Amino acid sequence: MLLQSLRAEFEQEVKSTRKLLEAVPAKDIGFKPSPVSWTMGELAQHIATIYYWYVGTLTKSVYDLTADHIERGAPSDIAATLELFEKNVALARQALASTTEESLQENWTMQAGGQTVLGPMPRGAVARGFLFNHIYHHRGEMIVYLRATGNKVPGLYGPTYEQSQAQKGG
Repeated sequence: MLLQSLRAEFEQEVKSTRKLLEAVPAKDIGFKPSPVSWTMGELAQHIATIYYWYVGTLTKSVYDLTADHIERGAPSDIAATLELFEKNVALARQALASTTEESLQENWTMQAGGQTVLGPMPRGAVARGFLFNHIYHHRGEMIVYLRATGNKVPGLYGPTYEQSQAQKGG
């Protein structure tokens, strides 16, 4: 039952993530709201990269981020980031299709260079926290970046504030 719910949520949220990444304008790709923040391009690329992590999370019991190399392209190239997103979504979809309810109960660990950075914990909890919620967190950041640069924000869960005001005629 959990797996069925995760798969349905994944498909729905991929649509929203795609709309958000497609709203990132090349002209503002270098924007960063503070000296310690990522640029808009780096944030978009990170969101696209999280979908790649579905494979390591759902198909391995120990996933070492540093041993897994992914070609990302330049964060200043939003077209490359959109390609990365689509490629990673396809890989994530395959990993979800091969996942079982039982495997969601198995312990999973993330490492970086042999050092444990997350877990061990049940794979289902990792999927929810490290994958799904992680994407939602960064999508929220991207909405702030878009608004801060005067760009339109797509409605992800219905109309945005701006869209609702336009519908009211105000």
